[in-house]
Amino acid sequence: MGRSPHYLTAEEQALVLDFDGSVTGLDRATTVPMSAWQQRIRFGASWPDWHRLEAECQRLLPERYGCVFTGSGDYHHLSYLLLQRLPVAVPVQLIVCDNHPDNMVYPFGIHCGSWVYHASRLPQVDKIHVLGIGSSDIGLGHAWENHLSPLLAKKLHYWSIGVDTRWLNWLGMSKCNHRFDNADSLLSAFLRQLGEEPVYLSLDKDVLSKRVVQTNWDQGYFEVKHLELLIQACADRLVGMDITGEVSSCEYHSRFKRWLSAGDGQTPIASSEAAEWQRAQNQLNQQLLAFLRGVLGGQRGA
Repeated sequence: MGRSPHYLTAEEQALVLDFDGSVTGLDRATTVPMSAWQQRIRFGASWPDWHRLEAECQRLLPERYGCVFTGSGDYHHLSYLLLQRLPVAVPVQLIVCDNHPDNMVYPFGIHCGSWVYHASRLPQVDKIHVLGIGSSDIGLGHAWENHLSPLLAKKLHYWSIGVDTRWLNWLGMSKCNHRFDNADSLLSAFLRQLGEEPVYLSLDKDVLSKRVVQTNWDQGYFEVKHLELLIQACADRLVGMDITGEVSSCEYHSRFKRWLSAGDGQTPIASSEAAEWQRAQNQLNQQLLAFLRGVLGGQRGA
């Protein structure tokens, strides 16, 4: 039998992995300075650099922490590192809110768009649901870029809005292909089938409409209410959670990374505009963190 999981509580401090200085103003948060790693880890990392980061985090991170904030969505692959820290004996369902599948082929190590594939290979991850995908990454034109093995194994499920994903059905993956016309119907259907297993929840704010906040990626259709409904539904079984999708800029030293990020449609942001977007982002971070703590406190009697 697996050992009992450690569930998040309202008392645990939030953790900020501060690679890019974008997360500020959080109540009861521990900040771990990580800026020295930005050039090696941001957007993508070679496996040798990744393993060095794992060792550094093993040294720096506390044993217990609450919700983790990782900064720009360029660091979403840090979710894989956080999942690796969970005990192998406790299988979890990984729920990801993201406008992209993050299951794309990347042959040079791990990056922010490929980490879900690597997570699918972890023994502690039983099933993965990526909610709110609205990008063309899962359309027919990009089908060849998606890792098919976790979909064929029915370990990974795409929950999308307004994307033509019939190619998944043609290849025998209809049970992993959940298409909807809007965010309300998607979330309602997902919550109806939500299992009772422990949950790791990863929120990338590019899943949100631009009416809510601005990111430097193409964005989806969710509203804040959808994230809060999901947090509430999962709160009594959360073993971990992270939030990413801040706005920050980086002038890569590596010509290769400059080429890759440009190919993914990232454009430079004026500093005045970035500061305004960051203020709205940090207000939303505080709102989501307060909501999480309130739900955890109410459900666990804290």
